[in-house]
Amino acid sequence: ETTSITEAIEKYSKYLNDFFLHISEEKSTYRYAENKWSIKEMLQHIIDGERIFAYRALSIARGEQTPLPGFEENDYAIASKADNRSWQSLTEEFAATRKSTDLMLQSFTEEQLNSSGTTNGNANTTVAIAFVIFGHALHHISVVKEKYLR
Repeated sequence: ETTSITEAIEKYSKYLNDFFLHISEEKSTYRYAENKWSIKEMLQHIIDGERIFAYRALSIARGEQTPLPGFEENDYAIASKADNRSWQSLTEEFAATRKSTDLMLQSFTEEQLNSSGTTNGNANTTVAIAFVIFGHALHHISVVKEKYLR
């Protein structure tokens, strides 16, 4: 069980980056059913989600009191045009996004981590959002393992 952001970064960051490096360009366009995201779209969704969650964490850590909006993941996935990109470009973007997020999270003080605000209509804290970043990526990796890589 992970109890701190530093522990989460140490436990999951390398795993998250490495997981996608073992998927080929050919496999990255696979969809397990009609109207389901390809692996490329899934990774782009994880990247988009991480950026949105990181923005929320940064905003709350910096004292933002304006409620932050949600986002419609399916609309973002369609608009991303991820299948037109190379798999290498997506994995590189994911690694860069992950590194940037980890550095930001490590920069927060205890006070900033415990700051609270409103996201998508719900009360939230910086630290809770930080754990959502990891949980979201891990959830989708689990889906990829179960439904795409059998």
